Amino acid sequence: MTETDRPWVMRTYAGHSSAAESNALFRRNLAKGQTGLSVAFDLPTQTGYDADHRLAKGEVGKVGVPVAHLGDVRALFDRIPLAQMNTSMTINATAMWLLALYQVAAQEQGATPDELTGTTQNDIVKEYLSRGTYAFPPDASLRLTTDLIAYTVTNVPRWNPINICSYHLQEAGATPVQELAFALSTAIAVLDRVRAGGQVPPDRFGDVVQRISFFVNAGVRFIEETCKMRAFVRLWDDICVNRYGVTDPKARRLRYGVQVNSLGLTEAQPENNVQRIVLEMLGVTLSKNARARAVQLPAWNEALGLPRPWDQQWSLRMQQVLAYESDLLEYDDIFDGSHVIEAKVAELVEGAREEIDRVQAMGGAVAAVESGYLKQALVASHAERRQRIESGEQIVVGVNKFENTEPSPLTADLDTAIQTVDPAAEAAALTSLEQWRAQRDPKAVEEALASLREAAKGTGNLMPATLTCARAGVTTGEWAGVLREMFGEYRAPTGVSGSVGTSGGGAEIAAVRAKVAATAEQLGGRLRLLVGKPGLDGHSNGAEQVAVRARDVGFEVIYQGIRLTPEQIVAAAVAEDVHCVGLSILSGSHMELVPQVVDGLRAAGLTDVPVVVGGIVPDADARALKAAGVAAVYTPKDYDLTGMMADVVDVIRHASP
Repeated sequence: MTETDRPWVMRTYAGHSSAAESNALFRRNLAKGQTGLSVAFDLPTQTGYDADHRLAKGEVGKVGVPVAHLGDVRALFDRIPLAQMNTSMTINATAMWLLALYQVAAQEQGATPDELTGTTQNDIVKEYLSRGTYAFPPDASLRLTTDLIAYTVTNVPRWNPINICSYHLQEAGATPVQELAFALSTAIAVLDRVRAGGQVPPDRFGDVVQRISFFVNAGVRFIEETCKMRAFVRLWDDICVNRYGVTDPKARRLRYGVQVNSLGLTEAQPENNVQRIVLEMLGVTLSKNARARAVQLPAWNEALGLPRPWDQQWSLRMQQVLAYESDLLEYDDIFDGSHVIEAKVAELVEGAREEIDRVQAMGGAVAAVESGYLKQALVASHAERRQRIESGEQIVVGVNKFENTEPSPLTADLDTAIQTVDPAAEAAALTSLEQWRAQRDPKAVEEALASLREAAKGTGNLMPATLTCARAGVTTGEWAGVLREMFGEYRAPTGVSGSVGTSGGGAEIAAVRAKVAATAEQLGGRLRLLVGKPGLDGHSNGAEQVAVRARDVGFEVIYQGIRLTPEQIVAAAVAEDVHCVGLSILSGSHMELVPQVVDGLRAAGLTDVPVVVGGIVPDADARALKAAGVAAVYTPKDYDLTGMMADVVDVIRHASP
């Protein structure tokens, strides 16, 4: 094996409960042969809230590790030498804050900033489209992104200050052409902003381009995904040369990491997810000239809940078998000269260029976010994908075909087939936060926040003031709170109102439309469904598809987007006089948030308004929710949205006096 064919960086995406528990998991994974860290942060950390904020209730430690201050980062990387570690942090709105904490913690270990290697995701544009963990309006968010890029190019030169993230675009329904075009449009928006900002001298702009990385998705259509990545290489090289004048081929290289597709993982027959993950891994490793620089694989049971350490180990071993047992790394690019591959690559390049031109004509990626164009396009393409699955046109093994199955020993006990977050994690985080605030110097904190406020008023780089805050003991919520105060808050377009669902819809749609109409006539008015997303979970794809299908079958749909408190959802149910409330939660906070909505409706006198829940809900939790008054629970195995709508009508009929 030659030096140039050494394996990619192997990671698992990990973090939960607390900094100490996540540190133990990191060190176990490194001991098993993992060669880099990929840190998952919980939703309060990602959106800039401390554990004691009302929106953080039920979310602390659920989908990642809570980081409130420098002490948490010290604990998170305890006994892990950061000067020698390649660390990827999936963090966007608060990326500047987390890198500041990381840099200070590394310096306390004795590392210098120029020794640090890793990546902050820091792609805020896709947060408005798919994940929903934005904190500030687009223009202010782009300032934070570009300030971090300018700072790292000079001060942390081996760090990747952003990876333009197309992964979540595919999760939100993007076609390969849309994934290419929207990601590259984001890259153009960021690079144009950095170039216009004047913080980086023109003769160093090539250094900026060279540090741009990408984080992509790989679906199960691995030939198409291979072609997508070869198209990515070609398009990026063209942009670097013709838009930014980068002449060094090394600086123009497409540098990307990958997490293979989680959207296609199924709750039904979840053992099939293993072969899906392997095929998806091949899509980003087979082509040497478009091979990923880092790979992290999901676990077979991610559609069921949080993977256990053993599940993560299984996914790591998949990578190791491919890299060390197969002959993959011994050959040049095996697709060079294939007319089939070349034709597909050319088709993707042409389609992506047309879409990039369309976005640029609108004023660029940020303008296309603010107008709702990008979100509407994703919601529409996702609706088309769902319809293909429901009709059987797109086969999903074990879901809409080959559904007969032997009992699986992997899921014989579903309650132990996933890892559960310690219910005491949130209380521990609150205690830790209180202790941290009590032991720090209040005057230093006040002065640091004042310097951040002053910096935000001007146009200078915000990173120096952010580093001062990190060293003074400021918390995540305090740092973000000052910037919310200065920049304001924002609600992104939902993409639902302008999206087309099923066209005509066939006999099933017609039957449910008739059922909705008949029930509405019996109840004396059009049926109204409130679709709500309580808490900080910004993964709104499922909620959007439910909203679109409900509208298609004749419901009047009230959908106000993400990040609502239970009180806001109850108030909307009262104001809109709804017949049913549908709650969507994928972050694991359903046991805390759903009962609050149910109790709130009862307190408001809406005892005849049923609540239904959708999300990744283990069986034991589903039983508990139903015992607490929830009428129905839907999970990823319930892929038939039209059938779900018929069921919701029955729920409304049963609840009506």
